Amino acid sequence: MTYCVGLKIDRGLVFMSDTRTNAGMDSISTFRKMHVWEEPGERVIVLMSAGNLATTQAVVSLLDERTKAISERHSTLLETPSMYQTVRIVGDTVKEVIANSSPAGEKADSYFNASFILGGQIKGSEPRLFMIYPEGNFIESTDDTPFFQIGETKYGKPIII
Repeated sequence: MTYCVGLKIDRGLVFMSDTRTNAGMDSISTFRKMHVWEEPGERVIVLMSAGNLATTQAVVSLLDERTKAISERHSTLLETPSMYQTVRIVGDTVKEVIANSSPAGEKADSYFNASFILGGQIKGSEPRLFMIYPEGNFIESTDDTPFFQIGETKYGKPIII
């Protein structure tokens, strides 16, 4: 029963998420869906997730690990020059996790499905908001579509509109 929403408003970005997960009638648990990476005064990056919990946790863990492990020579969320480059890293990581989750290299339309909302701001640039699809591709919010929802979107749409 995940629900996450990211909104781009005149004064910045707003992020909201629940903490419930439902893997069946008798399996309801609490897990964080919102993750924040911040370099004070330099950047703040927020990532919210919905979908297969193992996939979303693997993506977040890998992104987080790469910000700390010098031996990992991937560009990290804390080093990118733009939010566009940041969302590309997340999209590539989604593809990597899904491909590595099965010996057969399962695709995003399988049980490994996960979607994300990414937003934030890097010093000197405007805040930006993106939705990342299970395939790793993404779209950016616009004036006509200033918000994204993932998870059980039926709960939030009437409230937002």
